Amino acid sequence: MNFPAELKYTKDHEWVKIEGDVATVGITDFAQRELGDIVYIDINTIGSDVAEGDIFGTVEAVKTVSDLFMPLSGKVLEVNAQLDANPELVNQDPYGDGWMVKISLTEKDSAGLLSADAYQALIGA
Repeated sequence: MNFPAELKYTKDHEWVKIEGDVATVGITDFAQRELGDIVYIDINTIGSDVAEGDIFGTVEAVKTVSDLFMPLSGKVLEVNAQLDANPELVNQDPYGDGWMVKISLTEKDSAGLLSADAYQALIGA
């Protein structure tokens, strides 16, 4: 499995890439493997302020539906439009083309996020 060191991770299996006041969010390689083939992504929070820990959407796989939890507080600026027609991008490239949302951060405190090493320890990788 792949865990890029430049990203931060949550205990709920989301990843975050912070660039200035904007953060890109997706689910980890571990999460997409656990879910299996992803068939639909429902994110209808564009333009909404979402607090850290709140649900910002769902991922539907062949065998289950899973909530997506916001890793940091912010306003949802953009949803990855490619995922409407190609949700499998999350399986193929979870840290690249399979990103889910971009948010404008309302706070930059990322102290609650995990490093790649800490996340790997959490999942036993």
